[in-house]
Amino acid sequence: MLSIAIPSRNEIFLKKTIEDVLRKATGDIEVFPILDGYDLPDEEIVKDSRVKYIRIPNNGQMQKRHGINTAVSIAKGEYIMSLDAHCMMAEGFDEQLAKDHQDNWVQLPRRDRLNAEDWCLQHQPNKPSIDYEYFMWKGLNKPNPSLHGFRWDARTIEREHIPIDDTLTFQGSCWFMTKEWFNKMGFMQIEGYSGWGQEAEEIGLKTRLHGGRLITNKNTWYAHLHKGKKYGRMYFMSRQANFRCYAYSSGMWLGKHREFFIELIDKFSPVPNFPKNWKDILWKPQ
Repeated sequence: MLSIAIPSRNEIFLKKTIEDVLRKATGDIEVFPILDGYDLPDEEIVKDSRVKYIRIPNNGQMQKRHGINTAVSIAKGEYIMSLDAHCMMAEGFDEQLAKDHQDNWVQLPRRDRLNAEDWCLQHQPNKPSIDYEYFMWKGLNKPNPSLHGFRWDARTIEREHIPIDDTLTFQGSCWFMTKEWFNKMGFMQIEGYSGWGQEAEEIGLKTRLHGGRLITNKNTWYAHLHKGKKYGRMYFMSRQANFRCYAYSSGMWLGKHREFFIELIDKFSPVPNFPKNWKDILWKPQ
């Protein structure tokens, strides 16, 4: 069984996402829509025995991590997935990911772009699917460094012939792993990361630190909505909360595990926009 957590904060496409998951899955699944601090009108509730809503009481904070932890704690599936509440899936995504999986992997289906209003793929000329991401140097090269992923189109084109491959980092809108690996790694840590931020960085870097692999799987896909100004952010953090989260994450991966981070960047080098002397710049003497 695959257990799917869908965190939501007043998402307008939650129902469509749930219905799409139920329609596209070909194996045994259960779906946990997580209502973070709000309720749904009856007409927005999907009435299906496989769907089990979780409501997190509103405490004034973003509680995405709390919600995913709650879903995983009651999940019956051997496999678990987290999915944003504005996504469309490929037919049979669940069985394909399970078929290709290894125990210490975190898998990411190929990411495409969603036209949510027409509920179809949004085709953009000269923009490939998103198979790889890298850490943006402009985020690292600041007085207060922070880790942020960005699509790596050149690598996507260069390695299009490799169906299952390692990626440096990812967006965080969809991930797949075993429940055992989730619990072993202690993912969705609340302390330091707060209720939301740096989800992809925690999962990807911690997996690699402990000998696992972060995998992009091009044998299946999902399409994710770029919300932009039209739809706005449902999950957000205050400027102060963002700084605290970034500071904790940077202290963990650029401080405590500095040598591991250097080895990882070296493995994927050349990374876009990283200067040759990036280590000297990032850790220059104060």
